[in-house]
Amino acid sequence: MPVFRLTDKLIFPPPHLATKEGLLAIGGDLTPDRLLLAYSMGIFPWYSEGQPILWWSPDPRMVLFPEEFKIPKSLEKKIRRAIFEITFDTAFNSVIEACADTNLRRSDGTWITPEMQKAYCRLHIMGYAHSVEAWCHGELAGGLYGVSLGRMFFGESMFTRIDDASKVCLAALITFAQKHDFLLIDCQVPTDHFKKLGARNIDRKQFILLLTKTISNPSLTGSWSLHR
Repeated sequence: MPVFRLTDKLIFPPPHLATKEGLLAIGGDLTPDRLLLAYSMGIFPWYSEGQPILWWSPDPRMVLFPEEFKIPKSLEKKIRRAIFEITFDTAFNSVIEACADTNLRRSDGTWITPEMQKAYCRLHIMGYAHSVEAWCHGELAGGLYGVSLGRMFFGESMFTRIDDASKVCLAALITFAQKHDFLLIDCQVPTDHFKKLGARNIDRKQFILLLTKTISNPSLTGSWSLHR
């Protein structure tokens, strides 16, 4: 399959035209309108600094249905002990910066470029991007962030500074998702980490069908909280 080159026109090719690796298009920009269109079609940006913007729609797609979330016993104990204070949308900028720094230290590179950080911070201000934070003694111990449309959460990245802090954030997100009838959490690409927590692969066609169904619901924009 050819890789499509985007122009200033706000349009994407159909996701099923992606390459075997999931690469669909190159170029374009990270404006809020383009990002929201991309997510609504099951497409997301993923590229390294110095590269042009690359747009992906992998097949299969790893997803986590809230009702299938598996909580390890050790994690359940930590949640009961309330080691962490959990908040939503109180430190989005700090979470995305920490995710970028963690990825950078792991692999000597990160796809969460400064351009990406600015783009998702704009989506956060608009109420479409959200973070979950874990605090320990007033310090940020872990977190995650992503984009939400309809009743779907598109997970982008997570980090932890204290063991299991990011997993506790994920458990809090699952609780929120169940409370508000979210259909699924998009994990994007397969990983053993998410598989152990109950995530599984579905084919792109099924993912797009579920996405189309869930984004017909109004998005929960604005700041989220445990008590919303």
